[in-house]
Amino acid sequence: MTIKRGCFPCESTARFDELPPRERIAGDEHWRVAHAVGTGLPGWLVLVPRRHVLSIADLTDAEAAGLGYWQVRLSRALHAVTGCEKTYVVQFAEAEGFGHVHFHVIPRAADLPADRRGPNVFGFLGKPDGQGVNVDDMDNVASALARWLARAADISQGHHGPSIGQ
Repeated sequence: MTIKRGCFPCESTARFDELPPRERIAGDEHWRVAHAVGTGLPGWLVLVPRRHVLSIADLTDAEAAGLGYWQVRLSRALHAVTGCEKTYVVQFAEAEGFGHVHFHVIPRAADLPADRRGPNVFGFLGKPDGQGVNVDDMDNVASALARWLARAADISQGHHGPSIGQ
């Protein structure tokens, strides 16, 4: 697995065992699921490759197959846990220090104001400390999502569930 120094997602993955529940919700050998930090929306998730990748075109076939699998599973989990009406899945990877490919999986509640829907949902990201979802709430949502994902995997795959965040 390729880890790059100075890359926040890589450095987080490298110290996986030390991460709080909100940063290790679920995953497998290719992907890790974390709650976004600095967001005003509980359940805003980030799906991150476990190796350093800068472009979707550079994903391996196995990573690409897992990408679709995780996006659908996370959308289902968010619907079940947060009651969201739908989810947005977005990938830019342009922010300083975040060039590592990652996908935002964002719960969109039925009552989200019209001026915050679609790309405007990013107005909820980049909140300074104290204005976003607090760490206890992130950990609570993360734990609920991890439990839902583990149960769903047990039902659909026998005893084969996610290897991370249980």
